Amino acid sequence: MGVINFIMKKKKLNLRDLKPNSEEQHSHDDGHNHSGNSSNIKAYIPAIISFTMLIVGIALDYFDVPFFKDWIRIIWYGIAYLPVGLPVVKEGWESIKKGDVFTEFFLMSIATIGAFIIGEYPEGVAVMLFYAVGELFQNAAVNRAKGNIKALLDVRPNEALVYRNNDYVSVSPETVEIGEKVQVRVGEKIPLDGILLSDKGSFNTAALTGESKPDTIAKGEKVFAGSINMDGVIEIETTIEFKDSSIARILDMVQNATARKSKTELFIRQFARIYTPIVVFLAIGVTFLPYFFVDDYVFRDWLYRALIFLVISCPCALVISIPLGYFGGLGAASKNGILFKGASFLDAMTKINTLVMDKTGTVTKGVFKIKEIKAIGWDEKEFMQYLMAMEEQSTHPIAKAILEYRAEGEDYEASEVSEIAGKGLKGIVNGKTVLVGNKALMTANNIKVLEETETIVESIVLVSIANTFAGYVVIADELKEDAKETITALHKVGINNIMMLSGDKDSITQQVARELNIEKAKGGLLPEDKLNEVELLKQNPENKIAFIGDGINDAPVLAASDVGIAMGGLGSDVAIETADVIIQTDQPSKVVRAIKISRSTRKIVWQNIILAFGVKVIVLILGAGGLATMWEAVFADVGVALLAILNAVRLQRMRWS
Repeated sequence: MGVINFIMKKKKLNLRDLKPNSEEQHSHDDGHNHSGNSSNIKAYIPAIISFTMLIVGIALDYFDVPFFKDWIRIIWYGIAYLPVGLPVVKEGWESIKKGDVFTEFFLMSIATIGAFIIGEYPEGVAVMLFYAVGELFQNAAVNRAKGNIKALLDVRPNEALVYRNNDYVSVSPETVEIGEKVQVRVGEKIPLDGILLSDKGSFNTAALTGESKPDTIAKGEKVFAGSINMDGVIEIETTIEFKDSSIARILDMVQNATARKSKTELFIRQFARIYTPIVVFLAIGVTFLPYFFVDDYVFRDWLYRALIFLVISCPCALVISIPLGYFGGLGAASKNGILFKGASFLDAMTKINTLVMDKTGTVTKGVFKIKEIKAIGWDEKEFMQYLMAMEEQSTHPIAKAILEYRAEGEDYEASEVSEIAGKGLKGIVNGKTVLVGNKALMTANNIKVLEETETIVESIVLVSIANTFAGYVVIADELKEDAKETITALHKVGINNIMMLSGDKDSITQQVARELNIEKAKGGLLPEDKLNEVELLKQNPENKIAFIGDGINDAPVLAASDVGIAMGGLGSDVAIETADVIIQTDQPSKVVRAIKISRSTRKIVWQNIILAFGVKVIVLILGAGGLATMWEAVFADVGVALLAILNAVRLQRMRWS
């Protein structure tokens, strides 16, 4: 098997390898992936054969069995070596032919073949056996680290039931066009983004958002590809092609995440290329240089020390455990509904000390709701009938909030409605002139309003009926449920420099900032104003800035920040394209979780680096001095690699509260 297919092709943990083909997907859906289990067992057969023959050989040596001598002994250990050694020797030779001489395969081949040459047959087999077993464990660890992201890839829909020619036919999602009607049965995945045509639906979006709580969607609202239908047969109308759907873009982003290496990972790879040839030449020096300085020089003894030196120097622990650490961080984040576009952003997130955030859609829901209705001289319901008749002529978000009010009785109709730029609406309802808008509109028409309206900081709609002030409606954006706890948690993790920037009016922005305990806030800003504020912060080189926004009008600031974090909402094109980190659930508290995951990842990576280097240096010195055997060398290589892998796998088990 080429020792686990050349160790995932030289440890390049490419998520594109995870794409399930149709056969594998079918097995997954059935819950009986026999071929996968079979291949896992086959992977261990060579190691089992070598281990059995090694134990038998050592036992025959120990009991000094008469026939187990000379060529019989050499042939026995040679056969024991082949199942685990031949794939490594072959890979080493293939690498040499490609010009890549100093690989771990070359080191292990030279060290173990050298052990055979000097008659240390059991040790030669044991070193290669433990190396192969270590690679098998590494492969298992890689698969575990891939598990969370593979679960995301498994949400890729396989078919769509499309209504064509008066019947529902099963087709590939890639062939479905915009505007077609798709039926989704209970337990099936939504194949494409669309609009719900049925009255309502309940969907499991855990694979997309990290949230286990089912999401209830009403008729006319958006549904997203990859969600699982939980309740009844539903119908949707597709609004986008599969290649442009939210799940397709997210999958593409995740599959390419490992392409953006961290600086630490890039350094280790470059270091290994320099480090490996150096230790080879040092091993040659350990073999021959003592001849000129040692009186009782014995070639065999110094060659044995050099072989130990080679086994210890194999950079396996570094090459696999460092990327595996970052890979584990990416997997842990995706499991929590946080998508990093690469390991480099995991590193960048650990350095953040300044957080700048948008208001609307980030800490607030971005949905206006009626907070207060005050009718003067009118019944509230009749007052709202007049107001709604006018607002039906408007497309403003505030109009939408007002129209959600439900009043009993017959709906009124407005006529001769005209929009007065920057002020509001004027029209006729039930034969009465109605004005709906701000104070400037009332002043222009000589309508006197209540003084209490001057102290209201939220958005306010003033209403005049028949040239008399009839009341007002206060409209406010709601804070997200976890907004307050997010700011508190940010302070706890050491992010104390927090600033809010908003395009909403400054009075509202300041009020929200006070509610959230944010000391710095500015409102009434255009996108370029937000960019200027961030650029001012960047003038201080000590500031490492993350910006959180909705990814639409905040795109310039997302791009300019050290780390751009977008409230993806699963459907925001600009968020996915511009930001470095996507919060799929639109929960600001996930930013704190992203910081914790990043810091834990970096801590584990550096623990692995120190562990690998520390143990190797100690055993290298002992080996060169003749105080370490091949068994210590095996521990320094495979043992340290396994310890580093187990350390990295911890990321998959941590709880991120």
